[in-house]
Amino acid sequence: MRRILIIDDAPVIRKITRRICESLQFDVREVESAIQGINICRETLPDGILVDALLPNQSAIAFIKELRALPGGAGPRVIFILMENDVGQIAKFMHAGADGYVLKPFDRHEIMLKFNA
Repeated sequence: MRRILIIDDAPVIRKITRRICESLQFDVREVESAIQGINICRETLPDGILVDALLPNQSAIAFIKELRALPGGAGPRVIFILMENDVGQIAKFMHAGADGYVLKPFDRHEIMLKFNA
C-alpha cells in the first residue's frame, strides 16, 4: 500500500483529505506542522506528501527544501495545497522541489490524478 503524509494545520482539511486518500487506498499519516512532517520523513519517507502552502512556524517551501535534502528525499511526490491560483507562488513552490499543486476545494479525482501522474 502506498503511504501518504498530509501536512495541514486545519483539522477539518486533514480529515477531508484523509478520507479522500484512504478511498484511494493510501496508508495515511497526518500532522499539523512542517516540523512534525519533516520528523516523520526522517523516520520513514512516504510515497507522497500533500502539504498546505500556508503553514505556521515553518513555511511549506522550507519543508520541501529540507525534505529534498534528506537521503532519499527526492523520491516522495510532493503536492502543495493552495487557496488561489497564484502564478508567482506556484513558481516558488515548483522551484523549491514540489511536483504539483491542487486548489482548495479539491476532490478525489484531482488527488488521484496528482499521485498517479
